[in-house]
Amino acid sequence: MACMKLGSKTDAFKRQGQAWFCTTGLPSDIVVEVGEMSFHLHKFPLLSRSGVMERLIAEASEEDEQKCSICLPDIPGGAKIFELVAKFCYGVKFELTSSNVVYLRCAAERLEMTEEYGEGNLITKTETFLNQVVLRNWKDTLRALQTCDDIIDYADELNITKRCTESLAMKVTTDSNLFGWPIMEHGGPMQSPGGSVLWNGISTGVRLKNMSSDWWYEDASTLSFPLYKRLTAALESRGIRHEVIAGSLAFYAKKYLPGLKKRQGATRTNSSARLTPVALEAPPSEEDQRGLLEDIDRLLPIQKGLVPTKLLFGLLRTAMILRASSSCISNIEKRIGMQLDQATLEDLLMPNFSHSSETLYDVDCVHRILEHFLSTDQITGGASPSSVDDGQITGSPSLTPVTMVAKLIDGYLAEVVPDVNLKLPKFQALAASLPDCARPLHDGLYRAVDIYLKSHPWLSEPEREQLCRLMDCQKLSLEACTHAAQNERLPLRVVVQILFFEQLQLRTSIASCFLVSDNLDGSRQLRSGFAGPTEGGWTATARENQVLKEGMDHMRTRVSELEKECSNMKQEIKKISRVKGFTWGNVSKKFGFKLKSHICSAQEGSISNQKSKSGKMEKVKDEQRKQKKNSTP
Repeated sequence: MACMKLGSKTDAFKRQGQAWFCTTGLPSDIVVEVGEMSFHLHKFPLLSRSGVMERLIAEASEEDEQKCSICLPDIPGGAKIFELVAKFCYGVKFELTSSNVVYLRCAAERLEMTEEYGEGNLITKTETFLNQVVLRNWKDTLRALQTCDDIIDYADELNITKRCTESLAMKVTTDSNLFGWPIMEHGGPMQSPGGSVLWNGISTGVRLKNMSSDWWYEDASTLSFPLYKRLTAALESRGIRHEVIAGSLAFYAKKYLPGLKKRQGATRTNSSARLTPVALEAPPSEEDQRGLLEDIDRLLPIQKGLVPTKLLFGLLRTAMILRASSSCISNIEKRIGMQLDQATLEDLLMPNFSHSSETLYDVDCVHRILEHFLSTDQITGGASPSSVDDGQITGSPSLTPVTMVAKLIDGYLAEVVPDVNLKLPKFQALAASLPDCARPLHDGLYRAVDIYLKSHPWLSEPEREQLCRLMDCQKLSLEACTHAAQNERLPLRVVVQILFFEQLQLRTSIASCFLVSDNLDGSRQLRSGFAGPTEGGWTATARENQVLKEGMDHMRTRVSELEKECSNMKQEIKKISRVKGFTWGNVSKKFGFKLKSHICSAQEGSISNQKSKSGKMEKVKDEQRKQKKNSTP
């Protein structure tokens, strides 16, 4: 820490209790009261340096020449600083440092210690030290700015606060590469203009690493928030990037909001020496935390990507716990909504801090965040990332922000639906908020619906059917269809739809396999015509054919099982029709899709086709064996 020694005499002051005495040998002729401290001094050293003391001593002497006493209730810095002022008037040694220069400068102004009352007076000394020493050094400027808190009105009047913040802002925004060495003395060895480290003025050849843009975050966080706001305003006026300001605000929030401390990363190791905060020494109260959080919200621009999503969720939780203003909570939700695709399931699982809702998790908050996400033009073009053709899902889900959010919301629904207090309309509203193109597959939504039905067994049949309308059976994968076809919790109509579309998917898959087999046979024959087969090639061909055969056998078995299930269901529906008065012919109207009369009786045709395909494969294998024998010597 930089300092300047003033005065040449040894210490001539002695303290006794709440009083200071001058030990020069002469009896004191004036008592100066500063707060609870009394200073027993002499008139001449004081009036020869201060215009205010000269007037007050003259007035006190007129009233009582024998007993002169004056009171100074508003000295910046109080009795401790007046002690240094008295030492300066007596010429006693003391150190002028970055921690006391602002107090002394303001006290000298208050006491009118100008050049008119002596050359090299205290105003000149403190101004010179402040401008030529303190403001040129990062750490000293920061300490000086911290001391402005207690005497902010005096410091503002003398423009000290602005000079300190401008000096710090200049050091943050100045590119050290333009000059070849850091302008600020931020805890590092000296460097030559070439950038190498100096030792006793000799270049060592070792070069320092470039500082990152966040090197000043921790030092700035030692300021009280009013001073910190002035520093950020000075930085913005110099055109610093919003990302840098947002990072500093996030660091400040994690330091002074206890709810965020668990999410704070490891402490920086390359920062300068720790500087004790002046105004925020004690842990802030709940009211102070709420005010700080709302101030941080006002300073943060509503822009995507400035603050990590996890930290924004932490701010949101803290705002709800502290009962922050509705505008503060809404702004944080908007910021999260703009980058919801970067969130995780753990982030969304926020406990419900409201006494008016009975649900375990705050589903309404997640719904609002989702609406903010959908309103920020994340979906462009309106095209679906995948398409559905004749009951078969084609294409692969594109990892666009909206599909990522849809997957996240489906996972969130599966986690919160076991809560028995989650009402059906709230579940439906959140699930239906996403557009159709957001979910290429409805497997995640089916899982959430199934868990909800399991956790709410008292739902009526119409409510269960209403819930299942959220799903599109054509967008269920084959595995999901297989599970749903055996799910007793689903309504009968939904099961019939799923069976129908599962059969279509299986038929399409089998047809695709046969098409691939035909193409494979043709390509094998074409290659054998141009080049002689080898033993390894025929082995690979036999292995591929065996795999294809096993796959088709498995599909054939599954189709048979589905047709049997469909036949049994048809019998059950006929039994119901005798009681309720409807026939199998109006099932398509009842279940909302078209059924052909031969759906459940198509086994013979499919099996015959499969047999013809198998026969064709056997012929190919026979030809391969003959060629192998002929090629054997």
